[in-house]
Amino acid sequence: MIIGYARVSTQDQNLELQLDALIAAAGCEQTFQEKITGKKKERPELNICLKTLRAGDVLVVWKLDRLARSLKDLVEIISELESKGVGFKSITESIDTTSPSGKLIFHIFGALAEFEHSLIRERTLEGLKAARARGRKGGRKPAMTGQDVKKAAAMLKDPMITKTEVAEHFGVSRLTLNKSLEREGFSGLPEKSKTKKI
Repeated sequence: MIIGYARVSTQDQNLELQLDALIAAAGCEQTFQEKITGKKKERPELNICLKTLRAGDVLVVWKLDRLARSLKDLVEIISELESKGVGFKSITESIDTTSPSGKLIFHIFGALAEFEHSLIRERTLEGLKAARARGRKGGRKPAMTGQDVKKAAAMLKDPMITKTEVAEHFGVSRLTLNKSLEREGFSGLPEKSKTKKI
């Protein structure tokens, strides 16, 4: 079975051009379509489409960027199709993994994705190394600043304020609050629970 997938990024854009190409030019017997940005990882119609495909089927798209957000995503999706015995075609780029030349192009994509991943990893490691040499630590900024932690510790000195309430006040989880307190040397604060007055 030949199955098509069409996507546009916004509600204002029209799917007709892609659907005409999928049905008229590629002979798709069934199509899945959605209006959603390619930046979103979760695309419900694409997920249903991929689950529908069986060995011997062919998935067709109008353009590669309709299917994947990045080269890495594209290679992952097509690898999954290949493992299920499903072919893949892109109309605009004239890619057809059911042909020997199409398989070759796909393997080149795979090598490029691996190369891109290695370059990103190398640049990240070099950036972290350079930052450390200048006395800066890499990684994300803490959820709570040192000043926030001092305020939280002061609030927790009040026997009527619990850690849950303090965590909610700063918009963090209790786990993050506890880790932040430990980081700043306030780890010995007791756990409290309010008792209802009768």
